[in-house]
Amino acid sequence: MKRLLIFFGMMPFLGVGAAHADITHKLSSSVQLQVNAAATQVERIGSTYSVSGNNVTTQYTPTGGSATSSIGSMTISSGVGAIPTLSATQATAGESWSFTQSFTQGDAISGSAPTVGEVGNFSSQVSTAAGSAGSLAGTIDTSGTIALTAGGAGTQATGQVVSELTVR
Repeated sequence: MKRLLIFFGMMPFLGVGAAHADITHKLSSSVQLQVNAAATQVERIGSTYSVSGNNVTTQYTPTGGSATSSIGSMTISSGVGAIPTLSATQATAGESWSFTQSFTQGDAISGSAPTVGEVGNFSSQVSTAAGSAGSLAGTIDTSGTIALTAGGAGTQATGQVVSELTVR
């Protein structure tokens, strides 16, 4: 009997209390379909002109002018550079000499925006045609199965299902 009293007296200490927990379950799904727009990117380069020399005399005749001793010139019309003919003569016979002339003609200034797919008057041009949606599609069913159908060039399809379980 004493053993039963001790056993029943210990029962409150042996028992397990009630559990308390918050459980949260979140589901989210999304499909993103994208069709690219047409785009053209251009880079216009400018005109450059340089002259260097050692032990030379230079002479050029500007348009409508008379010969002059100078290192040359560059004129710009409609955004495009031009240089006249430059002559170089050794300054002192028998001595070493050097002469360098460099000219890069820049792109003309365009009067209108470039048209997609056409080559414009620029040195660097990248043109991309608009995407074609074609059969582009995307679905997610109640079981979380993602079905994406490819479209034409310039399209993108992305599907996502997120399941989040939180126990506190």
